[in-house]
Amino acid sequence: MQFTALASPVFEKSIMDYHKRDDVDATVQNPYPEKSVEYYLYLKNWVDTVQWHLEDIIRDTEIDPVKALEIKRRIDRSNQERTDLVEMIDSYFLEKYRNIRPSEEATLNTESPAWAVDRLSILALKIYHMRKEVERHDAEGNHNEVCRNKLNILLEQRQDLSSAIDRLLEDIESGKKYMKVYKQMKMYNDPDLNPVLYGKK
Repeated sequence: MQFTALASPVFEKSIMDYHKRDDVDATVQNPYPEKSVEYYLYLKNWVDTVQWHLEDIIRDTEIDPVKALEIKRRIDRSNQERTDLVEMIDSYFLEKYRNIRPSEEATLNTESPAWAVDRLSILALKIYHMRKEVERHDAEGNHNEVCRNKLNILLEQRQDLSSAIDRLLEDIESGKKYMKVYKQMKMYNDPDLNPVLYGKK
């Protein structure tokens, strides 16, 4: 089975499970075995889904500023968690392909497999929500038609991205490409690297 054929249904299940309650404070109930790649994919998409809705909430023009700051802090934590999960998924790929010897002509991809999978997770969310807009009965004018056209583009984009990810993994497995993973080293959350934070010491 190609990897995206495994990942996409996991993302879709996460999105559907979230929307059973549609609550950013709902407890994640991951149905997959702990530490399996499916477990990390589900959790990754759950984080993305919660953050999607937090981003909606914070754009309310009448939101209380204190509440908005609280949500912004939560989004910052979510971004860090998202990065951590991407690195866990890359660790899965590194382990899977650790015995592959790249050819002398092997090249490096512009991004690691897991960061491409990250984009596939976000795309699953875009497709879900755009489909909801297509189905809206209270929309005015040509809203539904415009959104249907956008949905078709998103579906095509998912197909193209899935093909590219699967091809990248095939190339890594055959030695045509090789993986090299850099930790993100985010600086703004680190009290030793953010000058605003270490300036308060």
